[in-house]
Amino acid sequence: MPKPTDAPPVYTASNGCPVMNPHAAQRVGENGPLLLQDFHLIDLLAHFDRERIPERVVHAKGAGAYGTFEVTDDVSDLTSAAMFNGIGKKTRCLARFSTVGGEKGSADSARDPRGFAVKFYTEEGNYDWVFNNTPIFFLRDPAKFPVFIHTQKRNPQTNLKDATMFWDYLSQNQEAIHQVMHLFSDRGTPRSFRHMNGYSGHTYKFTKPDGSFRYVQIHLKTDQGSQTLSNEEAAALASSNPDHATEDLFASIQRGEFPSWTVYVQVMTPEQAEKFKHSIFDLTKVWPQKEYPLRRFGKLTLNENPQNYFAEIEQAAFSPSHLVPGVEPSADPVLQSRLFSYPDTHRHRLGVNYHQIPANCPLRAFNPVQRDGGMRVDGNHGAEPNYQSSFRPVTYANVKNHEGHEKWVGHATNFAFRIKYPDDYEQATALWKVLARYNGQDAFVHNVAVHLCAARKEVRERTYDMFAKVDKDLGARIAKSTEDEVVKGEAEEEKKKAQPRL
Repeated sequence: MPKPTDAPPVYTASNGCPVMNPHAAQRVGENGPLLLQDFHLIDLLAHFDRERIPERVVHAKGAGAYGTFEVTDDVSDLTSAAMFNGIGKKTRCLARFSTVGGEKGSADSARDPRGFAVKFYTEEGNYDWVFNNTPIFFLRDPAKFPVFIHTQKRNPQTNLKDATMFWDYLSQNQEAIHQVMHLFSDRGTPRSFRHMNGYSGHTYKFTKPDGSFRYVQIHLKTDQGSQTLSNEEAAALASSNPDHATEDLFASIQRGEFPSWTVYVQVMTPEQAEKFKHSIFDLTKVWPQKEYPLRRFGKLTLNENPQNYFAEIEQAAFSPSHLVPGVEPSADPVLQSRLFSYPDTHRHRLGVNYHQIPANCPLRAFNPVQRDGGMRVDGNHGAEPNYQSSFRPVTYANVKNHEGHEKWVGHATNFAFRIKYPDDYEQATALWKVLARYNGQDAFVHNVAVHLCAARKEVRERTYDMFAKVDKDLGARIAKSTEDEVVKGEAEEEKKKAQPRL
């Protein structure tokens, strides 16, 4: 921010030429046509026409801030990542929180998963956590992702949100039931970004130079306490202050009330993974904490607001493929597809040189083979050879992939996870029982009913059957509550028709 004592800057055109009156336009006389030679005016309009970049296809609405990750507990037995090397070590980071399905102008209080992404500027490169506020997701087969997202957005004919296509997809792809149980509890509407947890969801690998590795999942537990909104509170905020979570994050940091999260890791050996009841690559399942307890290793604190939202948050580009030595992806097929998809959308949205944008720029990077392209602004490696030259020696770090336990041999096949109904409903049933302990079952039934009632009858009935597989009483309660909402809605429509028109 400029200081009050700073001399006021001279207003210029984009090329630096001083302009006497920014509101004036060159024209023939006082009433004649404009002149094409008026570069300032033409430049203003042309730039204005190009101000908007493509919004994210998912996670379009978001807020963010800078902060610090501090190592609190030793995990050197798990990973060689320099960022985690030494208790007390701190790493600067940028976090972005978001809703998933809504557009850029949608409400922060929407019933929707929340994105929880963090970019760490480490000495070994940028390391990104591209997490959500739920430990699982709706699908485990990546080809379903574009189809699923379409059903959570707008009907192609009406351009309206459509409860029928929303529930039609879910009732036909019932591996989503575990995530649905999270989404339609009050956990589906966090009170703010500060009052929610973050989860890797996917399985990753922590590795060491000796070839050993562990499968891991990462959890961030809010130190502010987990707080949620009721369906009615969320609807009221969508009307009164649709940007309430964005405002809350900025204002809390501005006041010096820095939000923080305690960071834990769940650990599984390769041998344990082979014996685990479910596939550790199934994104619809969690690892029971009784069997795989949380192990604390860090603290994330956000303490600095961005100076310019577009430059630092809208242009921030996170990807699960942005990893560092000591961390590797697993064979989770949804994760594997994201490794491609995220950088691909950044290249489309921000350009091939998106990594040069300051918010995305690593502390150090050297790859003289990657040259040219739109908006190259860093000198383009100057006179460095653009190939592996014998005249310009380059050193190489001793970094290699860990091949143990994952040597793949097989035929190319069209594989989709086989549907095993008991497996898919087991953890959803457990969550339904957890909601009983927190008096959350009534709210869950209500939250589903007021949304599902807008769907077509055959979709509603198929959905009742889906919930009955979680718990028979749950299916019956949702059926009754939803049909009561349908009758209520029909009565209100009849009442409107009976009212005299003025």
